[in-house]
Amino acid sequence: MFGNFFVLFERRKNRAFQIFPPSEAVTFSSGTGALSAIMQLIGSGDEVVSMASLYGGTYTYFDNIATKNGIRIVYLDVTDADKLHHALSRNTRMVYLESPVNPSMRVIDIEAVVRSVKGYNKDIITVLDNSFTTPYFLRPLDLGVDISYQSVSKYMGGHADVMMGSASVNSEDLANRLKYLQNNMGAIPSPFDCYLILRSLKTLHIRMKEHMKNGLLVAKFLERHPCVEKVNHPGLPSHPNYELFKKQSRGCSGIFSFYLSGGKTELFKFFRHLKIFTVAASFGGCESVCSFPTVMSHKGVQPKVLQAAGVTDNLARLSIGLEDVEDLMEDLDQALWSSGARKGYQQQQQQTSPTSTDSRRDRRGSQKIKIVNTQATQTGVAEVETPRFARRY
Repeated sequence: MFGNFFVLFERRKNRAFQIFPPSEAVTFSSGTGALSAIMQLIGSGDEVVSMASLYGGTYTYFDNIATKNGIRIVYLDVTDADKLHHALSRNTRMVYLESPVNPSMRVIDIEAVVRSVKGYNKDIITVLDNSFTTPYFLRPLDLGVDISYQSVSKYMGGHADVMMGSASVNSEDLANRLKYLQNNMGAIPSPFDCYLILRSLKTLHIRMKEHMKNGLLVAKFLERHPCVEKVNHPGLPSHPNYELFKKQSRGCSGIFSFYLSGGKTELFKFFRHLKIFTVAASFGGCESVCSFPTVMSHKGVQPKVLQAAGVTDNLARLSIGLEDVEDLMEDLDQALWSSGARKGYQQQQQQTSPTSTDSRRDRRGSQKIKIVNTQATQTGVAEVETPRFARRY
């Protein structure tokens, strides 16, 4: 029975994970398993040029495992074309990317980076972690990337009940090498996990549209909240890379981050008062999750690296799930006021004109939030009314 599930998954996985025909996909027992196999494509004495801002687990792997295997890791800001060009050397064998960046949500010009790298040496392998956006919204291979990999445990699985990773490639040579590594490293997904992913892929398009809609509504709500300094969401016009994100992605997931108007103490209080959100480092499930990067996913990263990446003690990352969006905003609202953030409720009340609650709600209720079209087209923009609860802001 389980053998049949695995055979069925092997037959369907290209169609499920392909980014652009004629791509091939290789699946692994986890996202880190996929990364480990990708790093085995190079060897001792080789060099990897990586983004300076990364998922904490990738930092840990690079600094504590890859370097012990004789691989040199060079961190830099890949958005600067001149820095990237000068960082490449004859020993560079791989350039590692992540977009949007975890957890700062910066967006890189993937096509421009690939063009710069390939202009220097066409044999350098470009790798992009696509876990945040998924192949449903972003197709890295179509932008020239050699290997697009993701933690399938997250949005692709979507129910927080399976572990798996995948790597998609357009090159037959890279596909064969990854298949060999998959088989001989033992990082093969179990038959039951294959079954669970096949189940989840049937609803991927529905879930991603809902994650996108809920995430944008909550982000817009927080952007106006007195206890929030700044919201980092690439789907909002206020994001510095908004136009670039629209150009290379068909939509966005439910992940974004924000800076609380306070410090570590206030952020801890905020987490303690959450009722619907689960405090955890993962993301991409049906349930909404909130994480504290500096003490969770990025705990092992050097402070100077965190500071340069904008990961501070008042930064929180949210993964917006599929719950009722007004319930989510109410939960965030009460937790924010309970956190003791410096812009308190009394201050807000003093700045509000002495009109009735109903008239304020009527006046602000006419505003609308622009979000990326839920049909995930390149240029479409849909207008969604602000939920009733959010109108007081």
